[in-house]
Amino acid sequence: MGCVALLLISAIATLSPTAVGATPQPLLAFSARVAGDEARTRIVIDFEKKPEFSVHYVAAPERVIVDLPATAFGFPAEDLSARGLFKDIRYGTMGEASARIVLTAKKPVKLSIAEVQSNDNGSYRLVLDAEMASKEVFADLVKTQNWAMPRAAAPDPLAMAVKDNVFTVAVDAGHGGIDAGATGAGTKTPEKTITLAFAKTLAERLNKVDGIKAFLTRDDDTFLSLSERVTLARQGHADLFVSAHADTLGQKDIRGATVYTLSDKASDRMAENLATRENLSDELAGYTLQSGPPEVADILLDLTRRETQAFSIALATNVVESFEGQIGLINNPHRYAGFQVLRAPDIPSVLLELGFLSNAEDEKLLLDESWRSKVIDRMVDAIRRYRDRAVANGG
Repeated sequence: MGCVALLLISAIATLSPTAVGATPQPLLAFSARVAGDEARTRIVIDFEKKPEFSVHYVAAPERVIVDLPATAFGFPAEDLSARGLFKDIRYGTMGEASARIVLTAKKPVKLSIAEVQSNDNGSYRLVLDAEMASKEVFADLVKTQNWAMPRAAAPDPLAMAVKDNVFTVAVDAGHGGIDAGATGAGTKTPEKTITLAFAKTLAERLNKVDGIKAFLTRDDDTFLSLSERVTLARQGHADLFVSAHADTLGQKDIRGATVYTLSDKASDRMAENLATRENLSDELAGYTLQSGPPEVADILLDLTRRETQAFSIALATNVVESFEGQIGLINNPHRYAGFQVLRAPDIPSVLLELGFLSNAEDEKLLLDESWRSKVIDRMVDAIRRYRDRAVANGG
């Protein structure tokens, strides 16, 4: 990936230890690691002493510049090899008193975290958490920064938005682009086409409800990784995440809608198999995830996940109640499994299986615009009732 590791050995060797005004010893960066994917990537560099640093953004191509005092990079170059959001990582000296890390991104990015943390052994680590951003957000970061002032993470315009009384729903059309999803048994219609048509109409209908705003994770035939879908929902400050799908099964007689919530243990073999297949979307599109997106081991985060899971179950219950007697449901219509796309720790999330393209009757309904409209009416009803209850409880 073209990493340049300048260890300063020759430069240090030429300095007399007794010379007047000798250059101070550089910081030692003794280890580094990179983890993440095309939506979020974490870089961690360990230092013997606490480093001062500043962060800047440069366009054409999109780069993140991290300036440091004089630093000896004493770790193998492959430990800081580019992956995830970054296609190239270079580092080295910028003169006697400074060093620089240049992170060249595959697409617009922003640092959500840029800070120095202390290690248990008295050393320190520089933590850089990057996540994908829109072109507009990146351009604003470039435009508003001040190179004369050291800075850590740039302000996140989304995070700084004034809180309002709008209930926001992220509507996710499953699959897309190179990942076509399932295929209709009779018409050969790809799942990605059905889910996009459904998602567009659902978002349009939700946006007509007072106090509700909906947005799409994808509005065309574009591939999104599972992590990108979750990141887009979080960046949009979604209060709910609804992912639409229409899968196939080996048993062609099984039909009806299903609502899934997240669980490490699947409710049944069918749910487990479906989750396994859906989680392969990234791999089918050529994405190889060497290590998962950065996680924070924190008891507060764990409590947030538990609360979010309870809300997700409440939403699933509302959907089932709205569908009953109106829309055909599979037996035990609320099921659960380890769907990667439902893993946002702070957003109640459900995966709606509209029906099965392997069943002739379901396929006919899935392609029927009036039937999809009826399903959308019931979904809007379920989301509205969930929102009203959340607002009444102070949510």
